[in-house]
Order: sequence, then C-alpha cells, then structure tokens
Amino acid sequence: MSGESPLLTKPATYDADLTATDAEVDTLIRLALARGARDITIGSGRTARALATARAVESAWAHAGGRTLGTVTWPETAASWLRPASRFAAADPDLWLMTGPATGWAQMTRRLLWSTPWTPARTLATAGIGDPRTLALVGPAHLHGLTGATADGASWHVAGNA
Repeated sequence: MSGESPLLTKPATYDADLTATDAEVDTLIRLALARGARDITIGSGRTARALATARAVESAWAHAGGRTLGTVTWPETAASWLRPASRFAAADPDLWLMTGPATGWAQMTRRLLWSTPWTPARTLATAGIGDPRTLALVGPAHLHGLTGATADGASWHVAGNA
C-alpha cells in the first residue's frame, strides 16, 4: 500500500454491521483451532453489534481453551487509526480476529497494512467483512490469506495477489 494514503476517499454506502450468528462464531473458533492457535487478539468496531460479536467470540474462545491477549476497538470515523492499529498489532497473537462495520474496518485495515507488521493471512473475520463490497474498500490484492465465516457457518477466503 505504499505510495497512497491509508485513508479511504469514499466510505461504504451500505450497512455491513451485523451481529455474528452462533454458526458464524462456531466456525471462527473451528478455523482458529484448525490453525493451531492458542492466543488471539480481537478487534472490533464500537457499535453495539460489533461489541456483542467480540464478546461472543471471546467467550466461545475461552470455552474452547484459548486465551484472548486483548481486545481493541476502533471508531467508524476518525482523523487517524494509528493508535488502535498499533495496539491491535502489538500483542503479536497466533491469530487476530476482526469484526465491525465496513468503513471502520476498512480504515483500520488500511492503517494496519500501512503502519504495522499485521498480516491478513493470520487474521479471521466475520461475515460482514467477507462481503465483497467491504473487501473492495481495502482491495483483495492487499488481503491475501484473510479468512472468515459466513452467517450460515461456511467459511470464506481471500486469494488476492498481494
């Protein structure tokens, strides 16, 4: 992403702020376990739905025997996402997990790519993030390896060329 500003020039025009379903949370936990993860860091937008999803994932992860190193939230709009991005990437977990509305997620992700060692290949995400319109805000070419769960419990994977 070098050479361009990490700030979006055009925010999302749709609502991708969804509360994760039980099937979605179960799939995220299954995917994390299949990757051999023990420690995760959870990042979410600050909406009620995103926070509820983050709590559900954290609870299910603890029930599966995993450890959450931290949770970081980010706003939908801000002058900069550098502080939450730095905090999110700093814990260096086995996996990161992300949830939240499209615009805030995209702004956070662009900042992560621009300024931190975070990598999409070590990240799981919820259904709203897997929406092609949400992924397009960052660009699939920058998200190679990002994997997530759909609301019905299936999984999705970005295979863009980074």
